[in-house]
Amino acid sequence: MNKALKEIFNQIYAEEELKNHTKQFLSQESQRYTKTRTRYLRFCAYAATCACFLLLLVTGRWLYFTPTTEISIDINPSIELSVNRFDRIISINGLNDDGQKLTNTLDIKFRNYTDAIDQILKDENIAALLSDNEIMTITVTGPDKTQSTRVLSNIEVCTAAQKNTYCYSASSEEVAAAHEMGLSCGKYKIFLEIQALDPGIRPEIIQNMTMRELRDLLDRLSADNEKETLPDDRENETPPEDTESETLSNHSSCPGQGDHGQQGSGKGHRQNHGNGRKRGLSGNR
Repeated sequence: MNKALKEIFNQIYAEEELKNHTKQFLSQESQRYTKTRTRYLRFCAYAATCACFLLLLVTGRWLYFTPTTEISIDINPSIELSVNRFDRIISINGLNDDGQKLTNTLDIKFRNYTDAIDQILKDENIAALLSDNEIMTITVTGPDKTQSTRVLSNIEVCTAAQKNTYCYSASSEEVAAAHEMGLSCGKYKIFLEIQALDPGIRPEIIQNMTMRELRDLLDRLSADNEKETLPDDRENETPPEDTESETLSNHSSCPGQGDHGQQGSGKGHRQNHGNGRKRGLSGNR
């Protein structure tokens, strides 16, 4: 059967022009298909590249702008610094009016947190407050315990030579409670101590107080509380009975005195004590 078909096709003849047109058509179609396929492949490659770039951009942005550690600084101004996983400052928040003013003067965004702390300590207003015996507290918190511990340790090194500056760590629960009251971490910690001594103290009262004022208030309340709780032993105190006899014994042991002198000295000692205790009665007589 194949032989028969071959003989039939061999009998088909086409003009040379028709053959050329057919070859040209097939060549054009082949080239068009190749170009279309190439364009499609290029488009797919371009789309895949854009998708990867977009994914990297979104992922990188999420990694960079996600805070992993918070640094709360209190002296009044009170501010909070958000630090990312690369130890860069990504946001600065002023927690009171003075804090807002300070944030407007700082140029620390996207800088390393140690550079930020150094710039804050060198700020003219902060330096003046610290030289005036004000207190600064720096509180570090965050979900990444390894980073938080490292940040706290480095800040302690940065502030080691600075007087009246204290560094602490805080839990996420403490931070949430502080923010709920509109306070920074440092002020929240001392607020709890103050409120335990005086429940009438409200968060809005201490919000714009300096850390020195809060510390002085705490010391004053603590002193008042100690006075109230100490028993008044003076009312129940009885004079010691052996003091007078010891004095008499000392007088009697002085050299050069006889029995008569000893009695006279004893009477004189007792009389003096009696006049001291009952001076009003003696005057009436």
